[in-house]
Amino acid sequence: RRAFDMLRQHYDRPLTLASVPPEDPATYDMLCEGRSVGVFQVESRAQMAMLPRLQPRCFHDLVVQVAIVRPGPIQGDMVHPYLRRRAGLEKVTYPSEALRGVLERTLGVPLFQEQAMQIAIVGAGFTGSEADQLRRAMATFKKTGDVGRFHDKMIRGMIERGYEPEFAERCFRQIEGFGTYGFPESHAASFALLVYVSAWIKKHYPDVFICALLNAQPMGFYSQSQLVAEAKRSGIEVRPADVGHSGWDSTLEPDPKNRWGNRRGNQRGRHALRLGLRLVKGLSEGEGARIAASRVPAYASLADVMRRADVSARALEALARGDAFASLGLDRRTALWEVRALAGRRWQELPLFAHATRRHHDIAGAEPEVALPRAQPGEEVAADYRSLGLSLKAHPVRLLEPHLAGDGWQTCAVAHEAPDGRRLRLAGLVTMRQRPGTAKGTVFLTLEDGLHSLNVIIWPKLTETYRNPMLRSQILGVVGRIQREKAVLHFIAESLFNLNGYLRYLDEEAGRDQRGTRMRSRDFR
Repeated sequence: RRAFDMLRQHYDRPLTLASVPPEDPATYDMLCEGRSVGVFQVESRAQMAMLPRLQPRCFHDLVVQVAIVRPGPIQGDMVHPYLRRRAGLEKVTYPSEALRGVLERTLGVPLFQEQAMQIAIVGAGFTGSEADQLRRAMATFKKTGDVGRFHDKMIRGMIERGYEPEFAERCFRQIEGFGTYGFPESHAASFALLVYVSAWIKKHYPDVFICALLNAQPMGFYSQSQLVAEAKRSGIEVRPADVGHSGWDSTLEPDPKNRWGNRRGNQRGRHALRLGLRLVKGLSEGEGARIAASRVPAYASLADVMRRADVSARALEALARGDAFASLGLDRRTALWEVRALAGRRWQELPLFAHATRRHHDIAGAEPEVALPRAQPGEEVAADYRSLGLSLKAHPVRLLEPHLAGDGWQTCAVAHEAPDGRRLRLAGLVTMRQRPGTAKGTVFLTLEDGLHSLNVIIWPKLTETYRNPMLRSQILGVVGRIQREKAVLHFIAESLFNLNGYLRYLDEEAGRDQRGTRMRSRDFR
């Protein structure tokens, strides 16, 4: 809905779910390459790894894509046979002519919940009533159930009708998987429509897609910093949150420097992404909306913002920490200084304190001008992460790269150029940790260096040995090997190292701030 609103406003394209151009080859090209950051249902690492292997080229392929990375097909060992048959590496066969009608649209491999039920009826002789009981036992999202009581009947019935015991066991394991989480085909088709529409918008209007997704946070797999990095990878200029330009939500602004052509050969401007005030930690939506609504004419000072938008000193301090006063010519330190002075003046204006304040100035004289030292890049980046959860100024790994390289650590960019099997020592900022229930203890980490990200796989035998660095590191070092399969890139970990100690170089560069506190590793979480 947010994206459609922006398409109508900025591109004069009044689209709906039903009117998005269907079966667009460019959209499928993008998905086949695994470029699905932020795309509904196919943004997880497992789905992103499956896309280049499955190579979806039509809507039905997306229905299969949605359904295949689920406990049912995985536990039933149906995934690899389907992929081999789809790639032409294995002949498409059917257990019997009776089951051909059930399994033909999925190359002889059961993938959907309805197929599991039809196999029970056609292949094992279940009655309609028994099949309905089976459906209830494997109801979607059901954590516990009594699917197991159908085991003997199903296996015996299929063997009596001439099916191989191994095939019967695989079918039942799939049914057990559906009892944990399974997809009916109708459900998968509904999700696949949203996959396609999301992917189409991302492909053709990445500025709209990322902006709408930022305004829908928190949702999905990716943090705001990762979404902003994806915007930059798509060639979109990202502009900071600012009281003089930002609304509460992120918005699109004209970017005359960036021109791109549409299918008709005309030129239109790809917009810059202006971050919204919603990213500023500690600022309420009401105060953010009033600031955006009151800025015509342009604000002249902090006092002007406070008076016209009727916001608290606490809100101004949150904005100052988020470096949101650049349009007033104020950097973060200067803005914080002025906010505190402004809050003090408000107390001094009360009658009770006015006389004491005037007497103090008579005795002590006017307060001298203070020249604040300029903040160093490391300090600015840490402050951005504390206040916004991201930084447009620099990335911590980029700032630390000379120190990391001096000790033999490389960034994620190296991995994207390395051949299969190459052993590397990589360091990056941890932006995601996942331990899916179907992965049998395997942990997936995402490392980031600013523009590049990398999926790290940690096998179960390593998770206990390296539990502390795996869970506690913001800057993580990983020694391992590159694994490439078509367009899928993984880094298989052999050992992990907590590199949070390198953050001290940012401390040494920045020194102590005006409060006498030092940056800590948690500033980059």
